[in-house]
Amino acid sequence: MALTIYMTSDFICPWCWVAKSRVDQAIEQLDFSVDVERVWLPFELNPDMPAEGIDRQLYRSTKFGSWAHSQQLDAQTVQATQADEVEFHYEKIKVTPNTFNAHRLTWLAGKSGLATEMGDRILRAYFSEGQDIGQAATLSALAGEIGLETEAVSRFLSSNAGVEEVRRLEKQAISQGIRGVPSIRIGNTTISGAQSVGTLVAALKRETA
Repeated sequence: MALTIYMTSDFICPWCWVAKSRVDQAIEQLDFSVDVERVWLPFELNPDMPAEGIDRQLYRSTKFGSWAHSQQLDAQTVQATQADEVEFHYEKIKVTPNTFNAHRLTWLAGKSGLATEMGDRILRAYFSEGQDIGQAATLSALAGEIGLETEAVSRFLSSNAGVEEVRRLEKQAISQGIRGVPSIRIGNTTISGAQSVGTLVAALKRETA
């Protein structure tokens, strides 16, 4: 049995990483075998972010009114995801990045069947390791870790390849009414936000019945 899961997400969204982890757990909990294909779709929460990104403390303080409030929100995320297979180290993150090239790289990785591996590695690099995922050199190195050829990735990122295609996919998400992420479509069921593993298991069973 085959099933396609469409995951619309952004790499600076902590709940997108949580949602990916919960989808993993839900698939593992199925008592039958299902051949799952995952399609990663791009969405930029900050489409006007400068290419070099912005100092995270400055950006978050401006967005949420104060750095203290931003830290409270980060702590709430950590507390709410204790049971998930993710590890947040917000103190390591220095820059809120532009994520467009990260989306381009994931699109490229998808051509080799490695979109999920690439997406997960980028999310872990940002949230657990504090790496600047807006930098082409960082992305190329991460791509090498999952088996892509780093020099080829570097050439890709320095070109305009994939730009039009990723922009088209972003517009497609907006035309479908997606205004926030994560947004997960399992068969004909669309789930907004990082819902529980139980909710995802129920959707998987319903769409494979």
